Amino acid sequence: MNKVYACIDGLATTAAVIDGAVWSAQRLDAPLDFLHVLERPPARAAVSDYSGAIGLGAQESLLLELSVLDEQRSKLAQEAGRRLLVTARERAAAAGVSQLDARLRHGELVDNLLEVEMDARLFVLGEHYHASQPSKIHLDHHVERVIRSVKRPVLVVTGERFDAPKRVVIAFDGSPTARKTIETVASSPMLVGLPVLVAMAGVDSPLARQQLEEARGALATAGFGVEIELAPGEPEQVLPALVKAQGAAVLVMGAYGHSRIRQLIVGSTTTTLLRLSEVPVLILR
Repeated sequence: MNKVYACIDGLATTAAVIDGAVWSAQRLDAPLDFLHVLERPPARAAVSDYSGAIGLGAQESLLLELSVLDEQRSKLAQEAGRRLLVTARERAAAAGVSQLDARLRHGELVDNLLEVEMDARLFVLGEHYHASQPSKIHLDHHVERVIRSVKRPVLVVTGERFDAPKRVVIAFDGSPTARKTIETVASSPMLVGLPVLVAMAGVDSPLARQQLEEARGALATAGFGVEIELAPGEPEQVLPALVKAQGAAVLVMGAYGHSRIRQLIVGSTTTTLLRLSEVPVLILR
């Protein structure tokens, strides 16, 4: 459990993913490894499906042409991937990262991440809700699948530019998952030295205030400057506004348990949260 793995794809958030991974690797004092996964192309209708409309000789000719095109497409994709990885390494090296590696892999993104998970300290990837091509909207599903599948922290970069966080906002609801998130932040070097806002959405009550004070105490003991806030409303309504008010920040949450935060992160409203968030989202284990 050593490396920061950055998943890059050449789309709009790639530069931000590289910069976010560089920031993470430097904060964690960990090696940085770039991954570019060439996924299987979508299935196409076979020429034989049109056998009633074209002759046998035409079928054979078209099959040969398709085979040649597929081979050319594969070679071009591999060359583009290699160039992308070279560019990523150069950008990271220019930013001061010395322990660098890069890999071009084939298959499904999640499968590849699971293969390297034992050696991973953090995964960094981009969110592509604003992609223009309809087929790329599926990458939102990739983000959700990664969050559901891996057991390492995931940093999701939600924009085309990464600004190094100056503050941390922790989504907190008092659940065991949320308390574990507080413990993880308190013990991790990734966020050390940054001021923290522990934000709870919901009804103001003595129990909620007690839970917030306990969270504040745990982080203060670890050396963090901490503020707490209890705001009425649902998390998906309250958290984005609170985070936006902090400027350059990172939103931190846990990913396990059955709390409202859990439902927000890996349930049916995952994409909603990522669309609303204008800052990176760090999902802890």
